[in-house]
Formats: sequence, structure tokens, C-alpha cells
Amino acid sequence: MRISLADEAATTALGRAIAPVLRPGDAVLLDGPLGMGKSTLARGLIRALAGEDVDVPSPTFTIVQFYETAPPVAHFDLYRLERPSEAAEVGLDESLDLGCALIEWPERLGGDPEVWLGPDRLTIRLEEDGAGRVATVSGVGRWEDALKEIHVRS
Repeated sequence: MRISLADEAATTALGRAIAPVLRPGDAVLLDGPLGMGKSTLARGLIRALAGEDVDVPSPTFTIVQFYETAPPVAHFDLYRLERPSEAAEVGLDESLDLGCALIEWPERLGGDPEVWLGPDRLTIRLEEDGAGRVATVSGVGRWEDALKEIHVRS
């Protein structure tokens, strides 16, 4: 599925549209170059679950931020990882056992994503598209069917 994102509001709206479809054990992989809106999308998703007034900082320096939502969400920025094994040290395994994980820079995990992330994964690739962005959204496991439930309203 390809979704045109004209601006930051559209990127936020995509995050909001994904939030009600999340289930415990889901991994949402946010892929794309620097500055494409990965954190903006994550912020929209988290605020849809936690409330508009919740502070949602980028986890660039902390590597992970945890949110007590339903389901619980952990937002990871793996850009600074030096080894894939560090993902376990910052709680990736536990976050998927207890809730969902939003993962920026998932390629830092290396190898087969199912080893780290289980069978239910949604991948969102953000890229430039003229003056805006385009999101290429794909899913495996339960997300193959759950994609039909995502309706973006900007």
C-alpha cells in the first residue's frame, strides 16, 4: 500500500490510523532516511493511544521511551546501536512480550527480523516524493489482513 503524505499533519494522521489496529506482540518498523518523518509518525500513533497532551520526545539519545497505553508501547530509535545484541539490553524482547514496539532504524537489528520481532510486523518505509513524502506500508503475519483496517484521515 502506498500513501501520499503531503505534510507533517498527513504523517501524523497515518500514525493515528495505525494506533487502533495495534495488538500486543506487534512490531512497527519505521524505515527511511534521516528527516523523513519517522518520529512524527510515531508521535501521532502514541498520542492517539495516550492522549494529545502526552510529551513524546524522540528516543534518539535515550534509545527507548516507554508509554503506559493500551496496549503498552515502547518507541525505539536504534540508530546509535553498535551491535544487534544491544537491542536486548534496552528491552526490545520485553516490550514485545508486554505490548508493542515502534522501531526506528530496524536494519540495525541485522539478519532475519522474525528472530527479534516475531511474526506480526508492519513495515512503513518513508521516502521523499516531490515536496511531500510517500509511505510504503506492508505487513506480515496478522498485518497482512490488518492493513485493510487502516484508514488515513488528514
